[in-house]
Amino acid sequence: MINARIRSFAFSGIEARPVWVEVQISSGLPAFLIVGLPDKAVGEARERVRASFTSMGLALPAKRIVVNLVPADIPKEGSHFDLPIALALLTAMGVIPFEEVARFSAVGELSLDGSLNPVAGVLSAAIEAASLNLGIICPAAQGEEALCGGDNAVLTPVNLPALINHFNGVQILHPPTFTAAPAPLAGQRPDLADVKGMETGRRALEIAAAGGHSLLLSGPPGAGKSMLAARLPGLLPDLTPQESLEVSRIYSAAGLLTGGKPLRRPPYREPHHSASQPALIGGGAKAKPGEISLADHGVLFLDELPEFSKAALEALRQPLETGRVSIARALAHVTYPARFQLIAAMNPCRCGYLGDASKECRKAPRCGEDYMARLSGPLLDRIDICVAMQPFTPLHYMAETAGEASAPVAARVLAARQRQYKRQDGQKNCEAGLEILEVSSTAQDMAQKVAARFRFSARGYTRMMRVARTIADLACEEAVLVNHVAEAATYRLPSGLKA
Repeated sequence: MINARIRSFAFSGIEARPVWVEVQISSGLPAFLIVGLPDKAVGEARERVRASFTSMGLALPAKRIVVNLVPADIPKEGSHFDLPIALALLTAMGVIPFEEVARFSAVGELSLDGSLNPVAGVLSAAIEAASLNLGIICPAAQGEEALCGGDNAVLTPVNLPALINHFNGVQILHPPTFTAAPAPLAGQRPDLADVKGMETGRRALEIAAAGGHSLLLSGPPGAGKSMLAARLPGLLPDLTPQESLEVSRIYSAAGLLTGGKPLRRPPYREPHHSASQPALIGGGAKAKPGEISLADHGVLFLDELPEFSKAALEALRQPLETGRVSIARALAHVTYPARFQLIAAMNPCRCGYLGDASKECRKAPRCGEDYMARLSGPLLDRIDICVAMQPFTPLHYMAETAGEASAPVAARVLAARQRQYKRQDGQKNCEAGLEILEVSSTAQDMAQKVAARFRFSARGYTRMMRVARTIADLACEEAVLVNHVAEAATYRLPSGLKA
């Protein structure tokens, strides 16, 4: 006989799977058992629930208590089962009415004093609860996160006693509301006005931002590669509501949603080149999202690209094409979104000064060839724009005037994005098919000749035409013209990787 039960969720990637938390209190030797493939964190819920009850002046019945997590063949992980276990126990003990609890699902971790701590996955749980026509109970710090899941009722108690009082009509919990986001501080993002000269790099950055294209910057140390990449987030438009929901679900699953607020700006991730393949792609014992998923609908900046492990770099190839990554493990098989914009930077050789007669090492050009060999042809073929950055002398840098600020460039990028979304039904140019790019016949002929002359692959040809379409959008042109193809072709020529 089941005395009480409540809905909670087990997580697989960014998806939430409904789980019944059942409680039976029966005669027999006193015991508190949790069954249904719980992990260590779920098993430890016994002590947290017991301590929480003690802090409220409640004692567990001196009977046999069995908590069953249904379905029993799905592994249950995480401390978010604390709250549903406690609520099911309180219902079975008659402390709160069953009819009230039955309208809600619950996730939350209990402290020893009965307060509720934030947990990962609240947004996905709220979305699934809404599909089941249930409300959701979650920690107070994550109320805004839960509100993004749908129109279901949301309760955000600070602690367990407040929730008990609410269900018994003693103290009413008011539903959470969205708070106004704080205005961004002036100078919070690096501005392009700080970049002097570097016309080619600035132009490539604007094109990459407008079309969502991948970009590889090559040049000696101090050429401004990292400086340019750091200013890309300031050029990108805000996330659309659909993009914001998807990115926020990933960060929620990873436990990185700061303050429980959904993300509105494209994420920017810059892992160190010592990052392992699971850290970059995702995985580990619990198949957590990697950097490419945390950069979904945003920017993944890989500085010192050849210094990353070969396995990690080669693992980027499939996500760059498909926009998702599937992680298969013995106990988990999950798929995460990974529609990221790859921005990479590298030196032309290990010493960094290939092509500079005053500093070039004795191994040139072999040192550059060996260094470039760390990057495979299939990976380079997936990069839309390759630009060689030229070194700056201090005197040259001081003589240059400040460049155009980020604000007008961002306005042009936004206008180009809006043209793309209107023409391609919400797609960016980096995702569009050739049949919808609106290319003039003369530009088409030139593109085919360039592709044949330099032996571009079919993928390379498609990516060149996508870049040409972005250049046309920035120029407010309806069709791709010859000059747009000519500029796009320069970003795919082999010389683009040589400083």
